[in-house]
Amino acid sequence: MIEIQKICKSYGKKAVLKDFSIKVSDGKIVGILGQNGCGKSTLLSILFGLVPCNSGSFLFDSKDLLKDTTLRNKIVAYVPQELALIDELTAFDNLNFWYKKDELEKSLKDGFLHMLGINDFLKVSVNKMSGGMKKRLSLGCAIHNFPKILLLDEPTASLDLECKQKIYDYLKEFTKEGGTVFVVTHEVQEIELTDICYIIKDGLAQEYKYDGNIQKLSKEIWG
Repeated sequence: MIEIQKICKSYGKKAVLKDFSIKVSDGKIVGILGQNGCGKSTLLSILFGLVPCNSGSFLFDSKDLLKDTTLRNKIVAYVPQELALIDELTAFDNLNFWYKKDELEKSLKDGFLHMLGINDFLKVSVNKMSGGMKKRLSLGCAIHNFPKILLLDEPTASLDLECKQKIYDYLKEFTKEGGTVFVVTHEVQEIELTDICYIIKDGLAQEYKYDGNIQKLSKEIWG
């Protein structure tokens, strides 16, 4: 069970998140939706420990991951919009920074890296990759520690359909094995993957069950 309790974050006099609270069971894909600037990316940055919150907690099996940084680093992975890859190195060399040799070989052979299709461009340097290759490699690097919680900030924005499908297939398998995904997105295909969505409005979490009606959802977000 994952509980995000009363997360508050202000920048000066501007309150971005106000008592943001949700509760999620394991093995779910959770959509985080809302208008631009409503605090979606800020929330993920707080959960990963990159940005401090003013108050609140992030509980996994009753342990606060905002305080227990060792546990958080073991079980939480984050893929931001801006990719943290070394441009001059190949996909294989980037992966080598994160994986043990035997784990890397196994994952490329029949694990998640294989599922993401990274074998197809192992020898390509990052500065020669397409956006889709970079996104898949960034995800591949993030999951090196076999996380239980995955934080994704617009993971398939501007990608082609084939690349999107590889990432979607991975997310389905990840949750099938008990992992939980929090995904900030505007993509209809990603929203359709979610088990539950939360719209950030006025800094609070508003639960929303997407029923396939995108116009209804747009109205809910934008008013």
